[in-house]
Amino acid sequence: MIAFVQGPVAALAPDSAVVAVGGIGIAVQCTPGTLAGLRPGEEARLATSLVVREDSLTLYGFADEDERQTFELLQTASGVGPRLAQAMLAVHSPDALRLAVATGDEKTLTAVPGIGKKGAQKLLLELKDRLGEPLGTGARGPARPAGPAAAGWREQLHAALVGLGYAPREADDAVAAVAPQAEAAVADGTAPSVSGLLRAALQTLNRTR
Repeated sequence: MIAFVQGPVAALAPDSAVVAVGGIGIAVQCTPGTLAGLRPGEEARLATSLVVREDSLTLYGFADEDERQTFELLQTASGVGPRLAQAMLAVHSPDALRLAVATGDEKTLTAVPGIGKKGAQKLLLELKDRLGEPLGTGARGPARPAGPAAAGWREQLHAALVGLGYAPREADDAVAAVAPQAEAAVADGTAPSVSGLLRAALQTLNRTR
């Protein structure tokens, strides 16, 4: 098993990063929140989980060990594959998921694209006693440095929404809806948090459906 990768970031894409390790570029699938803390040319260390299929080997990367463990525990529930587990972590922190399961909060789970009411109820039953107790308040904290450059948040957010299954037009509308929040951050001299914007964008999309 590949427990982590460490090295300079060679390239970034909307849903992945390439980390140079020993002269080899290793592609790692990551959530927007994890990608937001990476910079091309800078050193990075990502906890990883290797998913083996008959026709593929896919390495998933995470900001910390807690995210990696949660990713693997989520897949112990029936119907949850790596893509859905990654989508859950793109929308919620590990502690937010633990809190949702501990309190039977269906609404938190249905905020994830691909999870409906019945699916959320099933997950709450299956994941009970598997994820453990919430460690804090359940909110996603700034586990990594502030997000991408101010000019790139639109592209990253749009790509993340499309990657979660939304149509480009829906993604455009959601990006426009959260633009004031991002522009306010820029005005304060900070880079917009893609993970925070993603959560806000998903809330607007859920209200319009």
